Amino acid sequence: MDWPHSCFSLCWILWAASRLRDIKAAEGKYAQKLFNDLFEDYSNALRPVEDTDKVLNVTLQITLSQIKDMDERNQILTAYLWIRQIWYDAYLKWDRDQYDGLDTIRIPSDLVWRPDIVLYNKADDESSEPVNTNVVLRYDGLITWDSPAITKSSCVVDVSYFPFDDQQCNLTFGSWTYNGNQVDIFNALDSGDLSDFIEDVEWEIHGMPAVKNVITYGCCSEPYPDITFTLILKRKSSFYIVNLLIPCVLISFLAPLSFYLPAASGEKVSLGVTVLLAMTVFQLMVAEIMPPSENVPLIGKYYIATMALITASTALTIMVMNIHFCGAEAKPVPQWARIVILKYMSKILFVYDVGESCTSPRHSKERDPYQKDYAETHRKGLKNRDNNIVHKKEINGLLNNDLGTQGENPKEADSYCARYVTLTKNIEYIAKCLKDHRTNNAKGIEWKKVAKVIDRFFMWIFFIMVFAMSILIIAKA
Repeated sequence: MDWPHSCFSLCWILWAASRLRDIKAAEGKYAQKLFNDLFEDYSNALRPVEDTDKVLNVTLQITLSQIKDMDERNQILTAYLWIRQIWYDAYLKWDRDQYDGLDTIRIPSDLVWRPDIVLYNKADDESSEPVNTNVVLRYDGLITWDSPAITKSSCVVDVSYFPFDDQQCNLTFGSWTYNGNQVDIFNALDSGDLSDFIEDVEWEIHGMPAVKNVITYGCCSEPYPDITFTLILKRKSSFYIVNLLIPCVLISFLAPLSFYLPAASGEKVSLGVTVLLAMTVFQLMVAEIMPPSENVPLIGKYYIATMALITASTALTIMVMNIHFCGAEAKPVPQWARIVILKYMSKILFVYDVGESCTSPRHSKERDPYQKDYAETHRKGLKNRDNNIVHKKEINGLLNNDLGTQGENPKEADSYCARYVTLTKNIEYIAKCLKDHRTNNAKGIEWKKVAKVIDRFFMWIFFIMVFAMSILIIAKA
C-alpha cells in the first residue's frame, strides 16, 4: 500500500532539486552577465554622480561591538566597531526584468567607488586600510558596505574622581578629501548601535549619542561635515575599591595606634615609618596607571592626605617620647600642665597611673611610696624636717638612758657615745637619700603620665581625622 506513495514522493524530491539547480545556474548566469554589463565601462576613481555639481549623500551607522582597551596613561581608546556606509551609485543600475528578476548582487568593495570616510581622531601610528569586504549592490544603485574595524582613537581622560570617574570619548568620522558640496554625511540613527555590545569587565556603557557637525576650516571656504559619536563610559570601581582603597583605609587606621603603643616598647617610630612606606607603595601603584596630568585623582589625594597624617603622627610620636624619657634631671611639671593635663585631660581620656586600671583604680592612699606625687612630697617637706628633729631627740634620750645604765665606766661611755653618733649620721644619710629618690622618682612618673595623656589625646584626634577622610572620599564617590 505504501510503495506507490513513497515512489511518488521520491520522484517529486528529485524534480524539485533539479529545478532548484536549474534556477541557481540561471541566476549565476544572469549575475555574471549583469556583472560584465555593469563594469564594462565603469571607473571607481570618480564620484558616481551624473552631475558633478550634485552632492553625493552618504549614510553612516556605527555599531559598537567591544571595548578592547582603555589606556588612561596614553589616553587611547581601542574599540571594535562595525561600520555601515550607504550611498547611491548612478552608474550601477539595471532593469531587473532583463536579468531574470535579479535585484541584488554582492561584489568586492574595491571594484566600486567608496567614500574616503576616516576616523579624524585616530591615534594609531600605523596606516590601516579599510577591510575589503563585499558590498551589497541593489538594482536601483543603492550600495551598502559593512566592514569591521579595530580603531584606536585619542580620548581626553579626566581622572579627577578615579576610581569613581566617568569618561566621554569622541569618535569623529568624516571625509578626508571631499567637502560638504561634494559628499555629505548623515546619521542613520540618533546614536550608535549598542544592541550587539559585549559587556566589558571595567567599563559600563551609558550611551553613544551621535551629532553632525559642519566645520569651515581656515584653509578652505568650503564646509566639511563630520559625525561625532560620544561614547559615555562609567568605570566599574569594585576592583579598585578592593585592591587599592580598602587596604589604604585599613593601613591608615594603623597610624593612630602608634600613639597607643607603649613608649618602652621602642616600636612607636618603627610602626609609623612602616605604615608610611606601605602608603608610598600604593601611591606608586596608582601613579603607574594614571596619565601625567595636573588633575590629581581622588584616591591620590586620599593617599597624600593619609601620608601627611602619618608623617605628622610620627613626628609627634618622637616629641612625646622625648617627654616620656625626661627622667629625674628634668624640671618639674609646670603647674598649668599639672592642672590641665594631669587633672582634667587624664580623666576625660581615661588615663591612669602605673598600676591602675580603668575598672579598679587604686586610691591614692594605697599607692606605693615610690609613686607619690612630687608636689605632695614637697608640701610635706617641712613636716618631715620636724619629725627628723623629734627623732633626733628620741635618739639622744635613748643614748642618755643607755649611757646612764652603763655610765659606771667613763671610757666605755665615751666609746658607746661615739658609736651612737656615727649610727645617727648613717640613719640621717639613708633617710635623706630615700627622700631624694622619692622626689626624683615622682618627678619622672609625672612626666611619663604627661606623655601618656598627650599620646592618648593625639590618638583620638588622628582617629577622627582618618575616619573623616574616609567618609569624605566615599561621599564624593
